[in-house]
Amino acid sequence: MPAADGTAVPRLLEVVAQLREHCLWTRALTHESLVEYLIEEAHELADAIAAGHTGTADAAELKGELADVLYQVVLHARLQEEQGRFSFEDVAAHLTGKLVRRNRHVFRADGTLRESFPETLEEIERSYDAVKAAEQPGRRGPFEGIPASLPALTLAAKSLDRARRAGAVPGRSRAAAPASSEDELGDLLLDLVRTAAAQGLDPELALRKAVGRFQAGVMHEQGRGDLD
Repeated sequence: MPAADGTAVPRLLEVVAQLREHCLWTRALTHESLVEYLIEEAHELADAIAAGHTGTADAAELKGELADVLYQVVLHARLQEEQGRFSFEDVAAHLTGKLVRRNRHVFRADGTLRESFPETLEEIERSYDAVKAAEQPGRRGPFEGIPASLPALTLAAKSLDRARRAGAVPGRSRAAAPASSEDELGDLLLDLVRTAAAQGLDPELALRKAVGRFQAGVMHEQGRGDLD
């Protein structure tokens, strides 16, 4: 049954605290030992979405996967609370403040809604990126903050997007067979992986190295622009 009285989150935090106190297995958990579960639960959620479990008939499936991811967040926050550092409430407050601050195209500085909102994604991106740049003036380039451990395809996509949003030239693109759909693109990528395997090459490592060369090229060009 849906919890409409506002007690679900306080009860969740209470249950997790009690588990930490009275369950030997839960009590032994650490930030480090929880990492594998966090990654696993995130992948299970991604799989549920990819499988189309977002409609009315599959709401329970999606709710369950979201709950598993939330449990990981609550556990990590609880470990910190036990050390007297911060609580889940502090995490929620930090997130709220960040969302208001970063999305100034929606919110005023005091958190109230603006009277009008941008009508294009380009306007939103410019506003969002400007706020991030002001918050993190020490960043050394558009790629800082992208996790290096991301799968190579995801790393490549994020690097290209960061370069585009920074106004950097994305580099030369070699001719390739056109793909007009995700299915065709998937077949092309699979063919590339198949070819790499036949030649004893590691496609993950190859793409990761290519992304590294791309990032270095963009940073070099930006550096030259700063000197001009």
